[in-house]
Amino acid sequence: MYRVALVAFPGIRSFDVAVITEVWGAGGHGSGVPDFELRRVAADPGPIPMPGGLSLTPDRPLSWLADADLVVVPGLENPTDPVPPAVLHALRRAHAAGTPTAALCAGAFALAQAGLLDGRRAVTHWQLADLLAGLHPAVTVEPDALFVEDDGLWTSAGVAAGIDLCLHLVRTAHGAEAAAAVARSMVTAPFRTGTQAQFIEHPTPTADRDADALAGVRERALRHLHDPLTVADLAAWAGMSPRSFTRHFSSTTGTTPLRWLLDQRIAAAQKLLERTDLPMPEVARRCGFGSEVTMRQHFAARLATSPRDYRRAFHPTGHPTGQPAGSSPIAR
Repeated sequence: MYRVALVAFPGIRSFDVAVITEVWGAGGHGSGVPDFELRRVAADPGPIPMPGGLSLTPDRPLSWLADADLVVVPGLENPTDPVPPAVLHALRRAHAAGTPTAALCAGAFALAQAGLLDGRRAVTHWQLADLLAGLHPAVTVEPDALFVEDDGLWTSAGVAAGIDLCLHLVRTAHGAEAAAAVARSMVTAPFRTGTQAQFIEHPTPTADRDADALAGVRERALRHLHDPLTVADLAAWAGMSPRSFTRHFSSTTGTTPLRWLLDQRIAAAQKLLERTDLPMPEVARRCGFGSEVTMRQHFAARLATSPRDYRRAFHPTGHPTGQPAGSSPIAR
């Protein structure tokens, strides 16, 4: 995904435009990140108004979507406003040509207006989920996910989840190290676990002690991924019962302790596969999978690839500076 098209039309949100530009158009992300070509495509060449008194000047016509490796639609300020017919037609043609297409937040309404989400799963901001389902009953709206993919069509939840999706698309196409480098330049997490259910309500923790304990547990777990950790182990570190720990953990992160551990182990394995020449059994051991078979099963389920294929795709020629083969930040 080197050539990225930002689809512009009146009413798109400036925040989402900025996110797309930061990820694919800013440059200066550091080594290991490709030089992306981001183009702002539109039906007309004139400045496009955005909320807040801003405007965006396109630099390519809609026909450039045929040259793009990825099409990204920013969120809409008013999701019920009609999207220009020329834009809807261009989105249909891009999808028919097999070009991956992503919509941030309320940008899902543009894909829905184009009919692309009919019979498919999609997500949008939790406050707009019922509206999307009501206006487009043929769409299966996921209420909690941060982002989902269905048949090459990506949609994301609100605001920050758009960043999550953009980084995920970089990670999928160019590897975890490239996504981490982009995230570092943006001063954001390279990936977040959980669902947007954690943001629908914000219950104040009964005591700061609980929140601090959970943060300490997550930090400690990252240093002990190679160990066969259980929920009981994590709960003991927090000084809680397993049931109480699981409840507090899920309300804080939007995911379960075991799901969170699996996400961290997969991320750690991705880094080792990219950075080192360690044998597969050793990668699996260091990341707490127990066996290469188990690691392979989780890669297939979560990333739709195998560890070996992932290494072939993302391991660079030679080794990054300061990271020789056989060396790793993951505990031995």
